[in-house]
Amino acid sequence: MDRLPRRCPVCGHDTIIGHGRRLRNAHDDRRQRIWIRRGLCRQCNKTFTILPDGLVPFGHYSLRCRQQACEQIASGDSAERATPCCQDPERIPDSSSVRRWARRRLFSACCWLKTVAAGEIFLPLPTILAWDFDVFCRMLLLKAKSP
Repeated sequence: MDRLPRRCPVCGHDTIIGHGRRLRNAHDDRRQRIWIRRGLCRQCNKTFTILPDGLVPFGHYSLRCRQQACEQIASGDSAERATPCCQDPERIPDSSSVRRWARRRLFSACCWLKTVAAGEIFLPLPTILAWDFDVFCRMLLLKAKSP
């Protein structure tokens, strides 16, 4: 994602300007690290990191890597055998991480199904909500709105 959002999520003004790039871990079979954009709000002086599609907030492995592991578990492999290939063989995820990804994926899918059953669907499945509901809840700030 090369575009930088202009509206600040904190103050709501269209004042975000480019603030450089930084390297971030994105381990999978294609890459080890990726350059990501940063933005600065001139109004409130907050700095933002703009994640491209395929990177999970607070995660060292890409969504592609997690997806491969979950697909292998779904096909019947154990967590020890479901570790996906990474470009750097020293950075293969631990089996406990793979189990955690599968557990979070299952939990998130259950939450998504409950919202669909209640008729309150607001996000399609291939989003961060579908992969890590806990991270989504930490990122989403719910605020009361008065009429």
